[in-house]
Amino acid sequence: MKKQHNYTVMHWGTWQVESREGEIVAVKPVPWDKNPSRIGQSLPDAVTSQTRIRRPAVRAGYLQHGPASREGRGKEPFVEVSWEVALDLLARELRSVKARCGNEAIYGGSYGWASAGRFHHAQSQLHRFLKGFGGYTASTNTYSSAAGERILPHILGPLSPLHRQHTHFSELARECQLFVAIGGLPLRNAQVNGGGANDHMLQYWLDKMQANGTRFINISPVRNDLSAVPDAEWLAIRPGTDIALLLALSYVLIAESLYDQAFVASHTVGFAPYCAYLLGEHDGVAKTPAWAAAITGLDAQRIADLAREMARHRTMVNISWSIQRARQGEQAYWATVALTALLGQLGTPGGGLGFGYACTNLAGAVRKAFSGPRLPAGENAVDSVIPVARLSDMLLHPGETYEFDGQQRRYPDIRLVYWAGGNAFHHHQDLNRLCEAWRRPETVVVHEQYWTAQAKFSDIVLPATTSLEREDIGSGGHDGFMIAMSAQIPPVGEARDDYAIFCDLADRLGFGEAFSEGRDAGQWLRHLYEESRPRAQEEGIALPSFDDFWQQGVLEYSAPERPQIFLADFRADPERYPLSTPSGKIELFSATVAGFGYRECPGHPWWDEQEAARQRQEAARWPLHLLSSQPRARLHSQYDHGSVSRATKVQGREPLWMHPSDAQGRDIREGSVVKVYNDRGAILAGVHLSEQILPGVVQMSTGAWYDPLDPKEERSLDKHGNPNVLTEDRGSSRLGQGCSAQSCWVEIAPWRDELPPITAFDPPRFIEV
Repeated sequence: MKKQHNYTVMHWGTWQVESREGEIVAVKPVPWDKNPSRIGQSLPDAVTSQTRIRRPAVRAGYLQHGPASREGRGKEPFVEVSWEVALDLLARELRSVKARCGNEAIYGGSYGWASAGRFHHAQSQLHRFLKGFGGYTASTNTYSSAAGERILPHILGPLSPLHRQHTHFSELARECQLFVAIGGLPLRNAQVNGGGANDHMLQYWLDKMQANGTRFINISPVRNDLSAVPDAEWLAIRPGTDIALLLALSYVLIAESLYDQAFVASHTVGFAPYCAYLLGEHDGVAKTPAWAAAITGLDAQRIADLAREMARHRTMVNISWSIQRARQGEQAYWATVALTALLGQLGTPGGGLGFGYACTNLAGAVRKAFSGPRLPAGENAVDSVIPVARLSDMLLHPGETYEFDGQQRRYPDIRLVYWAGGNAFHHHQDLNRLCEAWRRPETVVVHEQYWTAQAKFSDIVLPATTSLEREDIGSGGHDGFMIAMSAQIPPVGEARDDYAIFCDLADRLGFGEAFSEGRDAGQWLRHLYEESRPRAQEEGIALPSFDDFWQQGVLEYSAPERPQIFLADFRADPERYPLSTPSGKIELFSATVAGFGYRECPGHPWWDEQEAARQRQEAARWPLHLLSSQPRARLHSQYDHGSVSRATKVQGREPLWMHPSDAQGRDIREGSVVKVYNDRGAILAGVHLSEQILPGVVQMSTGAWYDPLDPKEERSLDKHGNPNVLTEDRGSSRLGQGCSAQSCWVEIAPWRDELPPITAFDPPRFIEV
């Protein structure tokens, strides 16, 4: 199709692109974006940088010796080969694994955001291809919120649809008197939205709410987690103790008869056993503010007063995704649901409950839900699924059983890992353990744009185009826009679209026609657009013809006719509009969860003193609690090699935020490079001192590209600063099996040796054979 305009869509915004002679010269945000992200400014210098993968490449040992050389992953040079050689090699290995071990032995990972665009979405393309090949082992849930995703269906409903039903910010601006932000409302997180973030609206709505008199309380170890509201009250809670606070708030509501007894009676089940637990009838420990104060570090009187304020005012309680990325993360979400049920404000304008306002640009957006065209995925003939955060466990322990959400499952024996989009060496915890696990399969294949650590630790590396080098349709749920994405530059080097790669592979494997359905990429765009028109019509959106859309370049949908209020129908009539829980109501006690028999997950929210004791033992060895946050200058690890992210580094290292009192006793100063370590590994980081973080707590962003000092050395120092070298690879509980990265303890010391150079963004060494 002819290029009509210069728009491109990234998960952090839509940009107008200026290009010249195959290079991106400049980008500027679109005029309708209220608060554009800075991340896009990384595009001009990053897309065609030395970090770009320009030709297919095969690890030298693999090319010469095949899977027997797997210990060489991450250690050996690569050989650049032709597309024909690479695809023939890959097709041979796919056939071999399928014939010897069955399709269950293929892991179609590709967890991650990949590139924006409804057709050229790498993960969707890979999964469609593998389904056409006979199936694969898949993953379920997310690193972001797996604990919440697993507990909520038992007690309230599935997280994803609930997230899309959040009360609109326009209603909060009109009606909310008190906004309690557990984990804050970080602007950095709201830069992004899956599929696109055309109008960054968080700061705009928070300003409106403040102007209308909403009072904000930030419950977080980090004051900056609510930097958008400078006057917010900061309750500097110890990390991992939010459950105790929530239980104590519920205790006060019950003990002082401040809870909504009528709402509890009509809209919940299980009040009696939960009440008995809070009053100490089970364990002899009443969950009083004084009890919680000793755990959380907050003042007991402030806890009691907060409960009373929440009962007196129209109160929205929001809990961020970060809180449940910890041991017992399920309990934090359950305790929040229970607290808001006792308050009885669910379904009211301006009050109630939120799971992740500000975790992306989605929740609360005054936009229609329509997400745009969808690529048909097909059916997976293999019934083999693992919790996504149990990747290393699967690779290290094939055939072993594990417990998950009331089921006993078995890890498959994976022989081939196929990844397109995403980066396990960013997402996963305990990267040294992942390095060991990553060397277990026979073959690891990636489609990648840049020489990330995951690419360097693979066998077959296929260069993929970026969104700037192909046509696509940009659209995301609750974003309110659809963008015609023209190719702005030609493919860099020999890079190909994922779709073109899979078409060639499918031809080699005998199902090319079934995969492509006889369409090229341009024909697929037209087809998917037309297929989406009836769904759009259901939401009151009249899409123009495809040709008109492509000529126009931008569609903005009208705003919803009625403001959205979370669970308003359920509040009005719980019999007519029941929840999807077993009882149809909010479950303060869940017979289903109790029936699992998990010690760590009884049938109601609770404080796990056994786990708390384990955390205290960790703190005795490693006295600083490390929090790993989402970054300000990139999306996860995307474009860490770009100018915006690199400008934030301290002497080339990822920044670490630390309280001056913790630095003083360790001879650490502003701008120092330090060694951060525990028994899982060690990294270098650059220090920023700040009184906006609780003493005893340090914070780093995730996403710095893993850069071992000596890849041939086991547990080598990461000289760049990826905190997932240090985080523990242990599930949140047997129920959720989610990421527990926030339960991490470290020590820090000044780095006195010569600083090693950063090589994270360098290509690997190439040789000829």
